[in-house]
Formats: sequence, C-alpha cells, structure tokens
Amino acid sequence: MSTLTETIKKPSKRSPKIVISADDLPRLEGLADSMMRRQPALADRLIEEISRARVVAPARLRDNVVTMGSNVTYREEASGQERTVTLVYPEDADIANLCVSVMTPIGVALLGLSEGASFYWDTRDDQRRTLTVLEVRQPRANT
Repeated sequence: MSTLTETIKKPSKRSPKIVISADDLPRLEGLADSMMRRQPALADRLIEEISRARVVAPARLRDNVVTMGSNVTYREEASGQERTVTLVYPEDADIANLCVSVMTPIGVALLGLSEGASFYWDTRDDQRRTLTVLEVRQPRANT
C-alpha cells in the first residue's frame, strides 16, 4: 500500500538545504571538473552538492549561509569540539591560518549550509563525521 511506499521513501536523515551564490557557481563547477582525475570521489561530492543547491544572486544571499570567504564556527558532533575556519578557494588554503579549501571533504560539507544545519562529511581516511554550523560571519558584514 501507499503507507509502505511512503515509509520506504522517507529518509531518516535528510540533507539540509544549501544555497550557492551565482557568482561562485562557474568557478566551483570548474574546480569540480578539474579535480575529477585527481580526486574523483571529492569532485563527485562537490558536483552532487552543486546540483542540489539553490543558486541565488549574491545580493539575495542571507548572512547566515556559508559562502566562499565566510568565517564559520562549527561543532564536530562525535567529539563536541568546536572549530572556526574560513572557507576559501584552493589557492588561498592555509591550514595554519584556519583557511580551509572548498576542495577538501570538510570544505565541500560546509559549502552552502546555514547556521543550525547539521551535515555529514567523510574524512580522507573514510570516517564519517557529523558537523553542525554554529555561526557564520561574512567578510562584507564585518565593520
């Protein structure tokens, strides 16, 4: 019956909605394409995130959404540890200064999330982790 079908289709944990700036979309697609040979799993994950994202004009992006250049505080749920990082393009990545590339597992997971959203990411050693975005600060919002 339809009740069984509805039960089967209903996921236990839905992926949170994500939003991407129309200005960032071409560059993100290009990065995913260029990474396809070197890191196909990560490139596929970025393409998957882009394909399910709502793409909006930069002026319509809310300040609580993780975009390129955002300063993000998140909690890794298994350990309860909180971290603050800045999401950047690969050429600006600098882990010593907490600048995380969008072309890393955590970078792909953070892209487009809003404050309060939880999502999983797979580490490079294939461990699945869940993170929750606690706070997002935009560079343009800093005065």
